[in-house]
Amino acid sequence: MYDTDRRKLLSALSHGAIFLSTTFISIGLPIGILFITDDPVVKDNAKEAINFHFNVWLWGAIIAVLIFVSFGLLIPLAGLGYLLHWGLTIWAIFHVLNDPDKPFRYPFIFRVF
Repeated sequence: MYDTDRRKLLSALSHGAIFLSTTFISIGLPIGILFITDDPVVKDNAKEAINFHFNVWLWGAIIAVLIFVSFGLLIPLAGLGYLLHWGLTIWAIFHVLNDPDKPFRYPFIFRVF
């Protein structure tokens, strides 16, 4: 049996790392957690957080190109992107704290891992 409090903490840190920044630095936390833990639920949450990072970068790049091409007219799209990205992350943290035995799965993302 795995320690529930440790599972909650590591899972929440994996998902919450994206709040540190949307750069490559924040992905280091879930990658580190993936390699140091032997808990299968925490590993699944870390993999899902890594996949979410990739999706945030992909959609951020697409939105940036659209803003550039539209000469800034689509700037509100960036705000919508941040609201969606923060909302999904808050939902993931809430989920792993309330149901630590089940890994969180982000809806509508591409999964590399």
